[in-house]
Amino acid sequence: MAAALEGVRVLDLSRVLAGPWSTQILADLGADVLKIETPGRGDDTRAWGPPYLKGPDGTDELGESAYYLSCNRNKRSLAVDLASKSGSDLIRRLAAEADIVVENFKVGGLAKYGLDAASLHAINPRLVYCSITGFGQTGPYTQRGGYDFVAQGQGGFMSVTGEADGGPLRAGVAMADLSTGLYATVSILAALRHAERTGEGQHIDISLLDTQIAMLANQGMSYLVGGVVPGRLGNRHPTVVPYKTFEVADGVIIIAVGNDGQFRLLCDELGLAGVADDPRFARSRDRLANRDAIEGIVQDAVRALPGKPLIERLTARGIPAGPVNRLDEVFADPFVAARGTVHRFRRADGVEIPSVAFPAKLSATPADMRRAPPKTGEGGAEALGEWLGLDASGYDSLKASGAFG
Repeated sequence: MAAALEGVRVLDLSRVLAGPWSTQILADLGADVLKIETPGRGDDTRAWGPPYLKGPDGTDELGESAYYLSCNRNKRSLAVDLASKSGSDLIRRLAAEADIVVENFKVGGLAKYGLDAASLHAINPRLVYCSITGFGQTGPYTQRGGYDFVAQGQGGFMSVTGEADGGPLRAGVAMADLSTGLYATVSILAALRHAERTGEGQHIDISLLDTQIAMLANQGMSYLVGGVVPGRLGNRHPTVVPYKTFEVADGVIIIAVGNDGQFRLLCDELGLAGVADDPRFARSRDRLANRDAIEGIVQDAVRALPGKPLIERLTARGIPAGPVNRLDEVFADPFVAARGTVHRFRRADGVEIPSVAFPAKLSATPADMRRAPPKTGEGGAEALGEWLGLDASGYDSLKASGAFG
């Protein structure tokens, strides 16, 4: 069965997370992704540990951090010295054969090597060239470095995240990077469709800050529409009540009532006679105006009840509810086995590499878990043979020229 992106070649000049997250998605869907790394150290995230993957002798493999492994499967690696003439020449040759280039250098950082969008489009007019930066190719902050933490703060996300009486809080994973990677992938696929139809490539300019502001969603629109500057609400929802975590006898669970019908079911299941008809709580807007009162009533009703049986009771009635799991509990959930959420690669040396699989299930062109994340340079010679027709002597000539550092 042919993969959705079979035959599409991606030259990946990105590192850390937003770019590699995007190119991993493309690779999962069948694209041939060649990851260009810095000779010696490779992608910065190779060293971002511990934890590191255990080698065949049981010791840590430096350069195989969990962070790196999370976003680089299904790729081949080639270590190239971009600063050398032979190295930049090699990248131009590869770009001439590529359909997509993804890079996350600082604005203008690749121009000095002749690897910027304009230079590569002169070689390959149909090329989809995606630049991921912290603040975009234009605007007042173009020369600033791009970091997820900064984008979460500057983009307003941290002002609405955390407890009401606490300080600003970033998300526990790099949400600005990850969402930028997703938006980049959507944009790349749209541009690829255009290039296939017209032969015209284009330059995609996407930034962490643009994306983080877009991801404010309803919170951002609350300000634009109503002048409301939302604050931190902990686990409460800004407009839907009751919709939060509640203490139960053995921990904490989530109850997320999304409409008036679900609220009546909740009251019935918890034996809260008359509460659903109380004019303070009958409608969504009434419950919002009387948030503390209704949340207190629900909390009193569930405090002495064990969580798991309560969740089962509520979900059986169509009331959204669930646990607050630790990661060991997440990966022990029967959902994970049933949905094939974890894929395990096995290298030739016997080392097993777990990976969280591509989440969407495509009926005709499913994602393909075919390659474990590469070691630095792994698969590079093979890719050069396929992309450029280089044999062993051609590879040795490049090596002698200093292209590989």
